[in-house]
Parts: sequence; C-alpha cells; structure tokens
Amino acid sequence: MEYHEKSKLRLKREIRRHFSVYALLIIPLIYYIIFKYIPIWNGQIAFKDFMPLDGVLRSKMIGFTHFITFFRSFYFWELLRNTLFYSFGKLLFSVPLAILLAIILYECIHPRLGKIVQTLAYLPHFLSWVIMYGILLVLLAPGDGIINDIIKVFGGKPVAFLTDAKTFPWIVILSDGWKEMGWSAIIFIAALMGIDPSLYEAATVEGVGALQKVWYITLPSIRPVIVMIVLLRLGTILDAGFNQMFMLYSTPVYSVADIIDTWVYRQGLLEFQFGLATAVGIFKGIIGLFTIWLSNYMVKKISDSSLF
Repeated sequence: MEYHEKSKLRLKREIRRHFSVYALLIIPLIYYIIFKYIPIWNGQIAFKDFMPLDGVLRSKMIGFTHFITFFRSFYFWELLRNTLFYSFGKLLFSVPLAILLAIILYECIHPRLGKIVQTLAYLPHFLSWVIMYGILLVLLAPGDGIINDIIKVFGGKPVAFLTDAKTFPWIVILSDGWKEMGWSAIIFIAALMGIDPSLYEAATVEGVGALQKVWYITLPSIRPVIVMIVLLRLGTILDAGFNQMFMLYSTPVYSVADIIDTWVYRQGLLEFQFGLATAVGIFKGIIGLFTIWLSNYMVKKISDSSLF
C-alpha cells in the first residue's frame, strides 16, 4: 500500500510541476474523442440498413450485405488497382524525395540559402488542392500552359496532361511529391540533427568523401526513422488522397483516376448509402492494420528496426 501511495503522490507532484505541458494535451484529446473514438460506436451501421430517422440502434441488422455489395461491384478491382497504384507510387516517390531534401538542407553550408529553399519547399504543404489545381492548370494547360508552351517552342505537340489517361497518374504522383516533400522532410531533418558529429569528423580524417558519408553514416543512422515512417504510411495504404483526386480527376480519366475514396463519396454521400460508405471504411482499416502488422513482422526478420 505504501508503494501505491508514494506512486500516486509522485504522479500528482509531476502533474503539478508540468501542468502547462499536460494542459496542451486537452485540445488534441478532445479532438480524438469526438472525431476518432465516438465514430467507432457509429461504425455498426456498416452491418445495418441505416435509416437516419430510425437512428443507429433501431435500424435493421443486415449483416455483411454492404461488404458483399462493395466486393461484387463492377468497379471493385479497378478501384483497388488504382488505389494501390497511387498509394505505392506516392510512397516510393515521396519518401526518398523527402530524405534527399532533408540531407541537402542538413548539408547546406550557406544558412541563408538553406532557409530560402526550406521555406519554398514547405510552402506548398499549406496550400489546398484547390489552389494547387489552379497552379497545375497554369503549368499544364494544353492551350497556354507554361510546359506546353516550352514543348511547342521545340516543335512538339501540346499534351493534355490532366485529361490523358497515360500522363494523368504520373501528374498525380509528382504533384503530391512536390506538395508534401518539404513537410515530410521535417522529421528526417530532426533525425539528422541527432547524429553524433564525431562520426563525420572521423570519416573526414580517414579521407571519406561526401557521398560515402551519406551512404555509410547518414542513411544507417536515420534508418529507424525511415522504417517507422514507411510502416506508418503502409498502415494507410488504401488512402490514396481523396482531396487531390477529387480536384484533379475528370470523366476522360475515370478509368485510371477513380479510387476507393471517390467511389465512396459518390455512392455513400451523393446517394445517401451511409452504411455502404462505413463498410468500405472498415474494410480499409482492416487492410491497413494487416498491412502494417505484416510489414513490421518482415522488417523485424531482416533488420533490428521495427515499429513495435
């Protein structure tokens, strides 16, 4: 009993001492309770014929009907293919790009230049996809877009980048990398700052070049952070970026642009099939959980870095 009493007193003392820090947790805690935990209760409508007037509890139970409807949908395999393509494409492109940017900023010997580049790289993250779509139109419009003007100067024909099924997927992946690379680089820059400078000094004494330092010191030192970021991204592998796709896609590119989230928007919200939309959300959550567990298991087998 004395041990428990001492633990309680110690805990109260720590809370009083760091009250301002704990107070900062109140807002995110309220956010997660309202938008993350309470909706779990409403997740049961995935198994019901949900009627708003009847409410969650009084709606008729229909089991896995909504899941079967989604799996048997004519567009299921096309939606799954597109979603996985964009998710893996963004992962394979954006993570190395963020690491490269972080290393460049960390190694930059001109502080003012580094700050300018860092600011320019961060800025797109704070722009909505509505604004980004306008920028992409200015750059890629087939009539008077800057890129097409350059193509025409060299004698080429204009390319309809945003309405061509061949070019559209790559525009999606590249624009996402451009928008998010600066923000994603922040955590890698923080990891780089934790590397012992004596390692670089010893390498310099041994005559090791800059690229060799990156390959043999920098990357191995931040490997646990890279693994963590990749595993967390794999947990949301079926989130291919609804906001981006909703702004960029159009009828000519539906076959390569329609993803699970856009389909859910049309079926679940525009047609008021809330139970179906919830069922797809649960499906995505289960796939994400399985993916992150499997990836973490495989990483633990081949290296000493893992998420859990």
